[in-house]
Amino acid sequence: MARKTREEALATRERLLDAAQALFRERGVTRTSLAQVATAAGMTRGAVYWHFKDKSDLFRAMCDRATLPLDATFDQAVKTACSDPLGTLRTLSIGALEQLANDARAQNVFEIVFHKSELVDELAGHATAHKQERCACLAQIEDMMRHAASAGQLPADLDAALATQALHAYMVGIMHEWVLDPTAYDLAAAATAFIDLFLAGLAANPPRVARDADAAHAPAAVTAGRAPHVSHLRKAT
Repeated sequence: MARKTREEALATRERLLDAAQALFRERGVTRTSLAQVATAAGMTRGAVYWHFKDKSDLFRAMCDRATLPLDATFDQAVKTACSDPLGTLRTLSIGALEQLANDARAQNVFEIVFHKSELVDELAGHATAHKQERCACLAQIEDMMRHAASAGQLPADLDAALATQALHAYMVGIMHEWVLDPTAYDLAAAATAFIDLFLAGLAANPPRVARDADAAHAPAAVTAGRAPHVSHLRKAT
């Protein structure tokens, strides 16, 4: 009986997340109330509060549900990146674009995050948590960039912080524009060419650290403000 209760609770949570995702995409996050989510799921508002503290908690759970598979891939890749840091970055970047192209749930969540939400007021707490996660994630990406330079896979004087920000901007730009019109082109088919184009340019003409600035060039873990998940390698938000 206890197992059945747990399974029913999980099923209820999934129905609420499905309803929230559909309404957020249709109406926008700000214009959607928890009462509307409950009604769309065929439940009471109390059921929403049983599973989620507030709209921000519901929004975060919806985002996390879409990105958990990529989170696991990213975490595993970080552990093995030392042997081939540039290859790991390439695989992660291609994988993120392919996941977006092949996962309808991820597409819907990215559309909501990019075009149907404002991370202010009731979502301010989510925005703060996301910023912290993004900085930590991109610090790991920057570390891979440095290892790639040390291993001779990228120029030795690579400015890893700027290279990381460039990759982040490139990935977000592709994702942001593609979810506006997924029929424009086959993102899954183009993913490898997109990433190889960026990495070829990075190898041929990267941002470089000025020699007199080497000593003052602090790591990303210290200068977190310089490293904005790529959090979008692992996160929709």
